[in-house]
Amino acid sequence: MTAEYPVPRDQRPQQERAQATQAAIIRAAATVFGQRGYARTTLDVVAIEAGVTKGALYFHFDSKHDLANAVIAEQLRLTSLVAQETLEAGFSGLETVVRLNRNLAVQIVDDVVVAAGVKLMTEERVVDLEIQTPYERWTDVYHALLERGKAEGQVRIDLDIDRFTRFVIAAFTGVQVVSASLDDRRDFFDRLREMWEILLPVISSPGCVDQCLELPALIRA
Repeated sequence: MTAEYPVPRDQRPQQERAQATQAAIIRAAATVFGQRGYARTTLDVVAIEAGVTKGALYFHFDSKHDLANAVIAEQLRLTSLVAQETLEAGFSGLETVVRLNRNLAVQIVDDVVVAAGVKLMTEERVVDLEIQTPYERWTDVYHALLERGKAEGQVRIDLDIDRFTRFVIAAFTGVQVVSASLDDRRDFFDRLREMWEILLPVISSPGCVDQCLELPALIRA
C-alpha cells in the first residue's frame, strides 16, 4: 500500500491554483458546449471563455473529448450531491423518486455544468463520450427506491421494477430534450409534472392512489 504524505506547505497555493484553474476551464467548457454543442466547440473558444492560455488548458485536458468527459463527470458529481440530500431526507420511496426528478430538473435549468453535461449525454452520442455511469447510477437509485415503494405499500406489488425504471429514465430524458428543443425548457416543469400525473395512477397500489396523486404537485420551478 502506498503511503500518503501531506502536501508541503509551500506547494499548497500552487495546487489550489491548479484546482481553481481546472474548475474554471470545466465551467467555461460547459458554457460553450451548452451554447454550441460538441461539434462546433473549439478549445480556442473554451480558453477565451475561461480566461486562460491554450497551453494552460492543455496542461489540464488532452483534448476536447477529454474535456467533454470532464464536464459529464462534474455534472454527475453535482447532481449526486443534491440527490444524496434528498435520499437522506426520510421521504417515502415513491415520493423520493418524484423529488429526485424535480431536483434534477431544477439543476438542469439553473446550473450551466449540469445542463451541458445532460446535453452532451443526450445529444452527442456520435462522439462516444463516457455516458454510461450517470445512467447506471440513476438506474440503481430508482430501482432501489421503487422496491422500497413496494415494501411501503405505495407501489403495486406486481409492477416490473426493471422495466419501469428503464422507462421512467427514458421518459424523463425525452421530456427534457423535447422541452429544450421546442420551448427552451420554459415548460419543462409543466411537462414533467404531466408525466408523473400519467404514470402514478398506473404504478400506485390500490390503497395509495389518492395519496400518490398528490405527488406531482411537488414538481414546480
